[in-house]
Amino acid sequence: MNSLQPDRISDDEACGTLPADQMLRQATAAAGFLKALAHEGRLMILCHLSSGEKSVTELEHLLDSRQAAVSQQLARLRLEGLVATRRDGKAIYYSIQDPKVLRTITLVYDMFCKPGA
Repeated sequence: MNSLQPDRISDDEACGTLPADQMLRQATAAAGFLKALAHEGRLMILCHLSSGEKSVTELEHLLDSRQAAVSQQLARLRLEGLVATRRDGKAIYYSIQDPKVLRTITLVYDMFCKPGA
């Protein structure tokens, strides 16, 4: 393949082969998912969670951010069903719940964070 040509999806996998009503439903779901990720703080939280479960306190330190700001973004991620919680005494632990999140964070890392990206 020519390095100037972008990779292409095969005809069997192309989004445009879906019926219009199904494509609209899928596009709406995808847009909602991407909106939930479309915040620097939420992306950074998910990046940290991609390596495993973290407490709110751990995330505060990793992000060098206040508890209120971290909790606000975690609440949005929880509302969207992207993260799960576990309580242990007074501590609340978060982990990635939706497997699409891990796939997306890996892709974002490869595209924007990986050395040489």
